[in-house]
Amino acid sequence: MSTLILTVVGSDRPGLVAAVADAVDAHGGNWENSRLAELAGTFAGVIEVSVPDDRAAELQTALTSLDGLLTVVHAGQDDADAATSAAAAGGSPRQLTIQVLGNDRAGIVREISGVLSAHALSIESMTSETHDAAMAGGRLFEAAVVATVPAGADPENLRTELERLAADLQVDITVA
Repeated sequence: MSTLILTVVGSDRPGLVAAVADAVDAHGGNWENSRLAELAGTFAGVIEVSVPDDRAAELQTALTSLDGLLTVVHAGQDDADAATSAAAAGGSPRQLTIQVLGNDRAGIVREISGVLSAHALSIESMTSETHDAAMAGGRLFEAAVVATVPAGADPENLRTELERLAADLQVDITVA
C-alpha cells in the first residue's frame, strides 16, 4: 500500500469532500485521517489516504480532474518509509498540549511557535480563532496546540520559557 497526503484548497461549496472521497473510493483507496476546515469562504484540508501501490498513479491522475472544483496537491510516502522515519525519531514521541487565551494582537503565533521551534518541538495540530470579548470589548485570541516533544527536550525549561512568554504577551498559556 502507498500512503498519499493530499492538500486540498478551493472556494467553499457543498460536495467538495464527497468529490475527493468518490475519487479515493473509485481507486480502491481508504480515507485514513484528515483535517478539514472552512475559513472565510475558502475550504482547505489535508487528507491522508492509503491506496494499493498499483492504483496510486491512477488516483493521482483522477484527483487532477477535480482542479475546477478544488486544487489538489499530493505527495506520497509509502508505509515502510513512514515506519522507518518513526523508528529513527525514537519510536512513540510524547505530546504536549498548549492552550492560549488573551487579548488579540499581532505576533502571538510567531512568538509561541518560535519557542516551540527553539526547543525542537513539532506542531502536530493547531487551531486558533479570534472573537469578540463578551464583557470587556475588544478581540480575544484563543489557540490550542498539540506538539510532539523530542526525547532530549527539557520540559521544565520549555514550561519556564512559555510562562515568561505568557507574561510578555499578557495571555494565559496552559501546558498539559
